[in-house]
Amino acid sequence: MPVSRRVVIAAAALAPLAQRVSYAAEPLIRRPIPSSGEMLPAIGIGTSRRYEVEPTPDRIAPLKDAVETFVSLGGTVIDTAPSYGSAEDVLGAILAETGLREKIFLASKVDTTGRDATLAEFERSLKRMRVDRLDLVAVHNLIDVPENLAVLRDLKGAKRIRYVGVTVWRDNQLDALEAVMKREALDFIQVNYAIDNRAAAERVIPLAADRGMAVMTNVPFGRDRLFKAVQGKELPAVAKDLGCTSWPQLFLKYVLGNPAVTCPIPGMAKAAYVADNLGAARGQLPDPAQRKQMEAFIDAV
Repeated sequence: MPVSRRVVIAAAALAPLAQRVSYAAEPLIRRPIPSSGEMLPAIGIGTSRRYEVEPTPDRIAPLKDAVETFVSLGGTVIDTAPSYGSAEDVLGAILAETGLREKIFLASKVDTTGRDATLAEFERSLKRMRVDRLDLVAVHNLIDVPENLAVLRDLKGAKRIRYVGVTVWRDNQLDALEAVMKREALDFIQVNYAIDNRAAAERVIPLAADRGMAVMTNVPFGRDRLFKAVQGKELPAVAKDLGCTSWPQLFLKYVLGNPAVTCPIPGMAKAAYVADNLGAARGQLPDPAQRKQMEAFIDAV
């Protein structure tokens, strides 16, 4: 039986209200985009799967609540893509209804080939999200990197986007990502990285630090793989030392314990998940010894 996120954060949801309000008032950890120095809150929202719903008021309502909660608690980064089904349309409806566009660092992608097709896809993303510019556009899954980066750099020069990057989400793409990073000047990379999937930390994330590239990390929960692994288990002692009240916070604090990581982007489709996840971007982060303890614990489950 699948393990729901509801199960693993139930205890956190029962925390005293006054304690949660006080914790939420603590500012989020922020990290710089190396190419500009702009500071970003260290947790964002990823819209893959979770926001791929029918764009009707009843289906959008909980997602709108999640986005409003996210912004109210200090979050800004929201990442989407034209290939995420209806996610761009859903996000556009939320932005139009809430008027929150200027408070959001809005990221999307291109995943087609050929200049004309890429420009058309970019314009379609703007239309779907009901905006006139994007903060970041990345080449999705390294598709036609030279041509697509050329298009994105032209759009950056025209001030229609502010940053360019590339993305992957599987370990078998890491060698190709490393090669692109060595030959291209990029503002961002996006890569898969989690406490039980640490391959990106061996070469790619250190290379990003050396090359002055911001690092977004996707699938920080392994598409619920980690929640299944810890079902029925108590948080380890290191969680208390770090102020973690839930498994998601522990998993995200591990990722943020790598100083070269700019912003993990877990999927967050409910306000309760937003409040819980953002707790990872407050307070103490694990030092190298604590990260080793966390790795040892998860490797043993």
